Amino acid sequence: MAEPSPATQSPSISSSSSGAEPSAPGGGSPGACPALGAKSCGSSCAVHDLIFWRDVKKTGFVFGTTLIMLLSLAAFSVISVVSYLILALLSVTISFRVYKSVIQAVQKSEEGHPFKAYLDVDITLSSEAFHNYVNAAMVHINRALKLIIRLFLVEDLVDSLKLAVFMWLMTYVGAVFNGITLLILAELLIFSVPIVYEKYKTQIDHYVGIARDQTKSIVEKIQAKLPGIAKKKAE
Repeated sequence: MAEPSPATQSPSISSSSSGAEPSAPGGGSPGACPALGAKSCGSSCAVHDLIFWRDVKKTGFVFGTTLIMLLSLAAFSVISVVSYLILALLSVTISFRVYKSVIQAVQKSEEGHPFKAYLDVDITLSSEAFHNYVNAAMVHINRALKLIIRLFLVEDLVDSLKLAVFMWLMTYVGAVFNGITLLILAELLIFSVPIVYEKYKTQIDHYVGIARDQTKSIVEKIQAKLPGIAKKKAE
């Protein structure tokens, strides 16, 4: 039997390949991990999936552990909390180590150290990785320093006034809440707001857009009344 020629096969191949086009990087559900660079996608997507409760067990463990730690810090000193955590961890590891040693002695087995697989893990930080972390941190530090200088030396009067108003409001917040309480509230918001926004995205965007338009109009009126800003925009 004669085999079909390559010209006969090509249309079917091209049609099948055209039907399997990859989706756009920005596509997917609203809660899908955004398209990022190859280096930053791993850690960023992990955090994204964590706060969106993609893995309920993993997110629940992280959320519960950090919340208990913050509540403990609100009731006890840092030294006490750290000491109790280390004692609890040592109690678990020592008890398991003794238990496995007794089992091996009774059964006369030679399984070795129960934590040998973890002891053999290489956790050393290479100089290249250290420099990468330092360089990434320096980018954010330099950006923050530039922003601080710009705000405190009043490069833009409106931005400096926004900072002043925000700090004035924070004085009232500081009179009601302490640092640990704010951290607890921040954690509750981090693990609740994203998932709520994902479910009610349309309604929230509608009201946020209205508030943004009103805020923009108010800021424009203030800028128009400030002499230096109006002149600068006219130029």
